[in-house]
Amino acid sequence: MDFALSSDQQLLVGSFDALLGKQSRPEEVRAAEPIGFDAALWQSLRRLEPVAMAVPEDSGGWGASMLDLCLIGESLGRHCAPVPVIETQVTARLLARLGRDTVVEPLLAGGVATTAPHPVLRRHGAAAGIARLVPAGAVAGLVLVREGAQLRALRPDPVPVPVPNLASLPLADVPADGGEVLLTGPGALEAFETAVDEWLLLTASALVGLSASALALAVGYAGERTAFGKPIGAFQGIAHRLADVATGIDGARVLVHEAAWSADEGLAAAAERACMAFAFASDVARQATYWAMHTLGGYGVMLEHDAQLYFRRARGWAAVYGDAEAAYRRVAARRYPRRQAPGLTSVTTNKVTS
Repeated sequence: MDFALSSDQQLLVGSFDALLGKQSRPEEVRAAEPIGFDAALWQSLRRLEPVAMAVPEDSGGWGASMLDLCLIGESLGRHCAPVPVIETQVTARLLARLGRDTVVEPLLAGGVATTAPHPVLRRHGAAAGIARLVPAGAVAGLVLVREGAQLRALRPDPVPVPVPNLASLPLADVPADGGEVLLTGPGALEAFETAVDEWLLLTASALVGLSASALALAVGYAGERTAFGKPIGAFQGIAHRLADVATGIDGARVLVHEAAWSADEGLAAAAERACMAFAFASDVARQATYWAMHTLGGYGVMLEHDAQLYFRRARGWAAVYGDAEAAYRRVAARRYPRRQAPGLTSVTTNKVTS
């Protein structure tokens, strides 16, 4: 089995790494907090056209494969890029599948859009519902939501107030009344679930990149810090832990690539594999950042240290959907649909702490 990237893929990754290496350094990432959106970086990324890559050619895009998008996602995660690329890609692809090319066009020109990964919540007797903790909801001009069997497009005005959160993401609770109805019925449910699967997969790829950077930080320190006349990385208590992390990252990357390949091939197992890749990558990210923090010792628990950028995001990025258990429940719902009511395959709670 050949896991090597093609020359075109190497150029793709190199282009994003080069730009993000200059404009998404730890100091820029911190400067974008607490909202978690760097408008200057978003504008710079426009020349690489990450949203156009995600959109099919007949809708004005490049028609890149899901694997290519995962390679971009890993680069974004590697640099903790504070830009809603994944959210906008997923939303643009959903709109393109619905034939809404006129709505896609502003996104190709630099607009920000997102899709709420959980259905709208409506309290008993309430006139309007609300989409809770929508990723990029605090900066998006367009938000797609599902309520029941209806898929709608909202244009929040004013833009909702950000919800403070562990990962410094531009999360927001978006009022879900009104808006344009895009689709109703089983087709709306299917389109929404496909978008959530893609969001899970691309987020998994970002978590792989984040984990790799956390590991590199720990390995670098373990090779320089000495104790008893030796680098601390020479001691089994550290070396074995970091080796386990490295193995986990490789496994997560393989799962992400397999899920992406399954999606590109149109396999029925693609949805399940996307969920499993997300679940495994989120667990790996937690372990990678945990052991990176412990390897660094007292430095690792300081908020000023770069390790904390990875530690907080490893938990916050995944928690937007729920956690690994929530993703596994989603797999079970797909495998055993008769145990669920129609259209309720999404977990409707998440654990992002404010």
